[in-house]
Amino acid sequence: MSGMRFAPKGYGGHRRDPEQVKRDGWHEQHMLAVSLDDHRLTWPERELVRQLGERLYGKLPAVREVRHD
Repeated sequence: MSGMRFAPKGYGGHRRDPEQVKRDGWHEQHMLAVSLDDHRLTWPERELVRQLGERLYGKLPAVREVRHD
């Protein structure tokens, strides 16, 4: 049978882009996924997100600066 393909559920068809997944999660499940690096956030909003994340999940690991001498 040429032309027929079988893909298990979730492994075929159209993939939603990450922003659409986040948007759907907010609308359907009242869950928010946001990056501290999201350019749409102001500095005070980033700080609030960081504080909420630390309160719920603990502090972020310290980022060590890598030097290339």
